[in-house]
Formats: sequence, structure tokens, C-alpha cells
Amino acid sequence: MKLLAIDCAASLCAACVYDAAAGSELGRQVLDLGKGHAEHLMSVIDAALKAAGTGYPGLGAIAVSIGPGSFTGLRVGVSAARGLALALKIPAIGVTTLEALAAEAATLFPDRPVLAALDAGRDEIHAALYDKASALTYGPSVATIPEAVAMALELSAVLAGTAAAQIAASVDHPFDIGPTSATADIAVYARLAAAKGAGEKPKPLYLRGADAKPQAGFILPRQVS
Repeated sequence: MKLLAIDCAASLCAACVYDAAAGSELGRQVLDLGKGHAEHLMSVIDAALKAAGTGYPGLGAIAVSIGPGSFTGLRVGVSAARGLALALKIPAIGVTTLEALAAEAATLFPDRPVLAALDAGRDEIHAALYDKASALTYGPSVATIPEAVAMALELSAVLAGTAAAQIAASVDHPFDIGPTSATADIAVYARLAAAKGAGEKPKPLYLRGADAKPQAGFILPRQVS
């Protein structure tokens, strides 16, 4: 089965085609945009399909990163995945950024627990803890740095994600550190989705509400005709 994976959870707009049976990537396209995922995602997907030498009819599933991550990027990616899956009559499979980062770290530090943590601002992090068999044991959840340190120390966990350095710097302990990016390589999402198979329809994973909220004083009154 050929699987298309897409990721808009952070600054990257990424897509790749993955051969699940062979366990190999067939083609990819990755742009570092920061913003503007909606305008570029379909062209990125088309480029990945072209690089793989296949088209939409050759796909058996769609994988998508569901966060935590950018509010707008997650909506773009998940909406595209679900729309394509519906049109092609194939499953859409969600993979969290935290499990993808943990899986990436596990390839560098086999048979070790991994704490994947992303900086969430306000002295908080988005965290998930995986045991040495990559099974989820905590989260995904909002946590504090002291809570993350306690979990990592208890299990001698490898740290991964944008908050890894912050966690390591907060205590005098030589942690092993994996990838410190906001998202994993696109092929990792494809590999994890292929192993999961079809399940519930993906939806964005928001662990906390949006930072930006409308100010009541600027809400226009409704006009009554």
C-alpha cells in the first residue's frame, strides 16, 4: 500500500509518499514556510506524488500530523487529509507530533523511554511520555517544567522536542537529548501511520485554547432592523 503523509503542524509544509509494504519512502516535498500552509499544501502534495511516480488513485491511505502545533497549520493539514480521504474513499490516519518526535528519538536511543515535550509558552509545555517499547504512558497533556523533570528523572528518559533543552537546563543531570525540533521528519509520520492502520477520523489535538481571543470592548453590537 502507498500512503501519503502530510505535515503542517509547525513551520514546515511537508508531504511524502511511503510504501508501507516495503517500509520505504518513495518521494517527498518539504517547504519551510512559517506561514501560508493553505496556499502551498496542494502543490507540495503534487510535487511529492510526482517525485514518487504515482498519483492520487495509487494511494491507499492518508496520514497527517494532528499536533500539538500551530492552530492554523493543524486545521489546514487535517482538513486536507480528511477531504482527500473522503474523495478517494481511503482512510485518514492521525499521528501526534509528540509520538512522531518520540519515535525519531527512539531510533537514536533504542530501548529507552522518551519524553517528548514542546514549548507551549506561559512556562508550560505540551508533553507525552513513552516507555522503552514506545507505548504511551503519560499525556499528551499540558505540564510544567518541574513535572517534566520529575518524569524524565524517574525513568532516565531521553528528551525530545523544542522544550528538551529547557528541561535539561533546569536540573543538574546529564540527559540524553534527541531531536529538538517542533515536528519530526515527514517519513516518521508515514511509518507510524502505516503501523497504526485505519481508526477514528483525525482531528487537531489542541491541549490548550487559543492565546488570541477577541476583546469584548471591540465586539460590534448587533444591528436590529
